[in-house]
Amino acid sequence: MLLWKKKMKIKIVLTTFAMLLCVAQVWAHSDQALDSQKSQNGGQVRMAGAYHLELVMGKDKKTGKENPVALYITDHGGTKIPSVGMSANITVLDGSNKSYIELKADGENRLQGNGSYTFNPKLKAVVLVNIKGQQEQARFTPFAAPSNSQSEHKH
Repeated sequence: MLLWKKKMKIKIVLTTFAMLLCVAQVWAHSDQALDSQKSQNGGQVRMAGAYHLELVMGKDKKTGKENPVALYITDHGGTKIPSVGMSANITVLDGSNKSYIELKADGENRLQGNGSYTFNPKLKAVVLVNIKGQQEQARFTPFAAPSNSQSEHKH
């Protein structure tokens, strides 16, 4: 009976530890946590399914000017995912203005396009990307003030 109680205590401790690890992984991928980390290409990073998407938008303040847009795809460990065969659409929301940008594969792990938008800290972008036959979605505020802390992203 005493041996059984020890085994149960060990199982409870191990189960609790495993649950804490899972919760830590979820927190590590929150928008706040991702915003606090330095991105590889200077853009904003968001989770989309099993991927990290980094959205990089031009910061030209001229209204209605065509600006470049790039989307970089990596896995959670930062490994580049080849963009061949991928496509993405971005809906850009700037106050009452809405525009759409189509991105096509261009480079190792990049999708690229151009769109008409103006640099605005309140601008929002919704990205819908087709990766390996699956659609993933992420929401960005690419020009919002970044968090001051820069931490290392670990798994």
